[in-house]
Amino acid sequence: MDRPELGFLLSRLMREVMAREKPILDAAGLEMWDYAVLSALADSDAPTQAQLAATTGRDKTRLIGNLDRLEAQGMVAREPDPADRRNRIVSLTPAGSRVLRSCRDAIGTMETELLADLDPADRAAFERALTALADTER
Repeated sequence: MDRPELGFLLSRLMREVMAREKPILDAAGLEMWDYAVLSALADSDAPTQAQLAATTGRDKTRLIGNLDRLEAQGMVAREPDPADRRNRIVSLTPAGSRVLRSCRDAIGTMETELLADLDPADRAAFERALTALADTER
């Protein structure tokens, strides 16, 4: 093999992306997992906190802290499930949507800067390949 292993390359890239995202999320008062929760809720409400944990890959016992913090900031709401009052339906509030949109815009700008040295065709191919690999269930 004439290049480092994929795990090594991806971990270096991931560390760089996370380092560049951190100030954006810090400015919004978010932790990385908070952002993951908001992103997951942007598509639809979570019928249960357990399903939200599964969607985000966050341990459900640790998810509670994220939800408590986001609810205290007015970014998510938790309401009893009318079908089973033991469950809570988690939804994104308008304030959460605004914060998420602002973070996504800033992260989009950061990604453009990060990938600026790539030829546009290479960038498009990289984004397509990465999306395809991330969407593939193994």
